[in-house]
Amino acid sequence: MKILISNDDGIGSPGILLLEEVAKKFSSEVYVFAPSSNMSGAGHSLTLKSPLRLKEHDKFHYSVNGTPTDSVVMALRYLMTEKPDFVLSGINFDSNLADDITYSGTVAAVMEACLFDVPAIAFSQKMNKDGSINWEVARTYAPVVLKVIMDKFRFPKGVFLNVNFPSCDVKDVKGIRVTHQGTRIIDDHVIQSIDPRGDPYFWIGPAEYRKNDDNKDLTMDLGAVNSGYVSITPLSIDMTARSEISILNELFS
Repeated sequence: MKILISNDDGIGSPGILLLEEVAKKFSSEVYVFAPSSNMSGAGHSLTLKSPLRLKEHDKFHYSVNGTPTDSVVMALRYLMTEKPDFVLSGINFDSNLADDITYSGTVAAVMEACLFDVPAIAFSQKMNKDGSINWEVARTYAPVVLKVIMDKFRFPKGVFLNVNFPSCDVKDVKGIRVTHQGTRIIDDHVIQSIDPRGDPYFWIGPAEYRKNDDNKDLTMDLGAVNSGYVSITPLSIDMTARSEISILNELFS
């Protein structure tokens, strides 16, 4: 079995090192191909207006000065002569839940793998409110999730998985739940300040709602993780709003 790993936090991040450790429980051929620096928030973007620079660290580890999507494209189109059996992304520093997945480079990496018809799973570990992170939850439960998925789940075309681990002690994890993508109240704010030269600059920053754990709806990813569960959400490349097709057909008939 061949496994390809990528992420958006960069080639040397603690999460990708942990994911490689977990993947090696299942395969002796684990390839890591990731951005050379942190590309959080890159979404499903490609580098089109500048050249990509590839660095080979050894025969199993590569980095590129681009996005997570670039990394997966480079790995599948250039590096690997055969498709891997799985593409894994993460483990992201903090969760990728609800509307936030649209910005996520972690999720984008597996989305790109899905376009290549490779089974793909994104993993994210929710951070604590003080900004620290407990990797032991992911270390304990990622192998459990992978074992079941690799042995028993057959990925339909166009479907990939998004897994999130809660921010608690391992002993306090309540279990694993299959969920749907949730929604947040979007309230990202723009921070304005002045640089040392006296010129204004702006920073788009995460609002405090990201630390709000009030949502406890166990049917959605956000509520399940807030309640101490590992969340597994099947996602789809196809974003068609099928319920609106008949309405629009009537309007344009």
